[in-house]
Amino acid sequence: MLNPQVADRPAPIPQAISELWELVLAYFKQETTEPLKGLARVVGFGVVGSLFLGSGVIFVWIGVLRLLQTEGANTFDGNLTVIPYFIVILGLLGTAGVVFKLGTRTKTTAPDPTKDAVL
Repeated sequence: MLNPQVADRPAPIPQAISELWELVLAYFKQETTEPLKGLARVVGFGVVGSLFLGSGVIFVWIGVLRLLQTEGANTFDGNLTVIPYFIVILGLLGTAGVVFKLGTRTKTTAPDPTKDAVL
């Protein structure tokens, strides 16, 4: 035996299995839980931002309703007092339609100019 500190035999099987299990757990934590924490942070900011944006849109349309009720007081008299509500509802539906259309559009890629080039 040249070096008495180095063992001639490999580690016993139960110890090797234990070390393998610890290695797998450490890898799992590194590759899954840490990226998920970052993803949760991004999703949290997105949810908070969308709540603020939605609240702002609602407040703007309530302001439009109030504007129509006060400035158009002589216009919307009697049975026409419901007209500002219909205008605001149509505005909210239009806003929702625009947001839906923007959210569901597909992204097109620019055509590759080298494909159509004549050589």
